[in-house]
Amino acid sequence: MISCDYVRHMARYNRWMNDKLYAVAGTLPQAALDAGRGAFFGSISGTLNHLLVADTIWLKRLAAHPAGFASLEPLRDIAMPARLDLPLADGFAALHARRRQLDALIVQWSLELTPAALAQALDYHNMRGEAQSKPLPEVLMHLFNHQTHHRGQITTLLSQLGLDVGATDLIAMPAA
Repeated sequence: MISCDYVRHMARYNRWMNDKLYAVAGTLPQAALDAGRGAFFGSISGTLNHLLVADTIWLKRLAAHPAGFASLEPLRDIAMPARLDLPLADGFAALHARRRQLDALIVQWSLELTPAALAQALDYHNMRGEAQSKPLPEVLMHLFNHQTHHRGQITTLLSQLGLDVGATDLIAMPAA
């Protein structure tokens, strides 16, 4: 279905796009970032925060995977967010710092991923506490697709403010 190389490529793309998005969003004052704009999570900062929440949730679930990913050890002591809009940082600088930390973890984790681990299911509990078991490739496709979905929303909101993030296509990512 997917390979470890695919996951590594997507982890790099995820970091590249988040760097670009935060660079442009960081030119706005906090009030503009917090202004309600009709997005799923209200504002630019609300959507950026939601991505941190969702990534934290999925990375914590991955930390419990039978492969025992050492790179995700720093997340084991972080509380599982209880809501998809739970504020995880106070202000843009703190949000950005947390984003950089998570993106570094995702890249480190992708380098640790093996075909054997990729072949194992991920057992976890959803936000309603219901037990789930999903093939790890499906979980990872969801993780990266979810990021792309909400980054697209933020890119649109920034564009409406006259700000251009530039090329966002995966094929436009510079070679490693």
